[in-house]
Amino acid sequence: MALPDFVLRKLEEVVGADRLSTGASNLTLHAKDESFHEPHLPDVVVWPKSTEEVSRIVRICYEEEIPVTPWGAGTSLEGNPIPVKGGVVVDFQQMNEILSVREDDLQVDVQAGVVFKDLNKKLARYGLFFPPDPGASATIGGMVANNASGVRAIKYGATKDLIQKLTVVLADGTVIQPGTLAFKTSSGLDLCRLFAGSEGILGLVTEITLRLVGIPPEFLSAVASFPTTEAATLTVSQIIRSGLSPAALELMGTAAVRLINKYGEDFDFPASPLVFIEFHGTNKEGLAVDLELVKGLCDDNGATHFEAGIGRQARARLWQARYDLHDFILREHPGLEPIAIDTAVPISKLPDLVAFAENLTSELGVEGYVFGHAGSGNIHMPMMGDPHDKESWAVLEEINRRLVAYAISLGGTATGEHGVGIGKMQFMEAEHGASLDVMRRIKQLFDPKGILNPGKMF
Repeated sequence: MALPDFVLRKLEEVVGADRLSTGASNLTLHAKDESFHEPHLPDVVVWPKSTEEVSRIVRICYEEEIPVTPWGAGTSLEGNPIPVKGGVVVDFQQMNEILSVREDDLQVDVQAGVVFKDLNKKLARYGLFFPPDPGASATIGGMVANNASGVRAIKYGATKDLIQKLTVVLADGTVIQPGTLAFKTSSGLDLCRLFAGSEGILGLVTEITLRLVGIPPEFLSAVASFPTTEAATLTVSQIIRSGLSPAALELMGTAAVRLINKYGEDFDFPASPLVFIEFHGTNKEGLAVDLELVKGLCDDNGATHFEAGIGRQARARLWQARYDLHDFILREHPGLEPIAIDTAVPISKLPDLVAFAENLTSELGVEGYVFGHAGSGNIHMPMMGDPHDKESWAVLEEINRRLVAYAISLGGTATGEHGVGIGKMQFMEAEHGASLDVMRRIKQLFDPKGILNPGKMF
């Protein structure tokens, strides 16, 4: 049901006619993210420019009990920002200012709509960067909402580990600022970590203070190919247990490597499982020692190819191919949609998880593209299909269910970094048990009218 005219007039008083739209094209653009989940049209899209405007928008929606869904870049993979109950989509695209860089404190203040790639381009002039990297052109607000991590999580942590302070608009329009600029604190409950990963169901994050890291002066990279995925994942586990401190340990299964060779720029890797290893440090000599130890572990596990000392240009090409892998998979299967696997397990269980995934897809005759952040136990395995072909799509959903159930049985999680959204709601009770009821009570406390991103997580 369309919003009453008086509500639209109130919203227009806040943002003006040029930053409010009920037009079909804008509603359609905000009805779906990059997942296969069914689109839902909002009633109106607004583009605020300040926390004060967001507060006024949310207060109007609270008074009239209208759903509010925050929107970053729409790059999520689990239907997280789809406005399943219609209402108002708050698009943070125009809240994209870098407010302050405090290089001596290794901190930056940003609005929620800042794209992390743009942020790191500006920070580079200070010799600093924000390490989490989800690959897509995500906004910082979206990364907070999903607790994004990416390829460097093994060394630098996820988004939640680098949040100093937040500005959050609650369901009734109240503005709070949890956190502190101090490096550490034992004062009160850690509300910053509560909002990180909450997907907008507790409040709308409008500004963020992030902790930064110095750009390492040196790096060394290597790729190692293995005869089996089990050998590759076992090597990853042993590298972690050895006490070394890699910045990235990325696994790519055989099917993924074939696509990189096919669509990437000038690659000819052996058609077998591959691990991409990277170290950051202050001098090449120390990194070379670490890499030599890694080579020994790779050799012990039967590596068939080991290439170290990859130059800056080749390294950039390989990282780009890794980031483009999702697009390569879509290109290989035109017209089909992916089911995104995003499980994570303890490092020691990674070989078991990958073996289970490969055996399961082989048993059911499905191509699964295994890759992921093996250093943090986080594996992705997109499977392509047609959601309208109920029989074949049911097979993919069954693989998804069985794989997630197995990951949870190993002490893992249904989602390492994509968030719950719509797609992972079915696993929440199995993963969290009685804790899920506590989460529901927290949601009720923060959002008593249930207007904030309804239909997600629970």
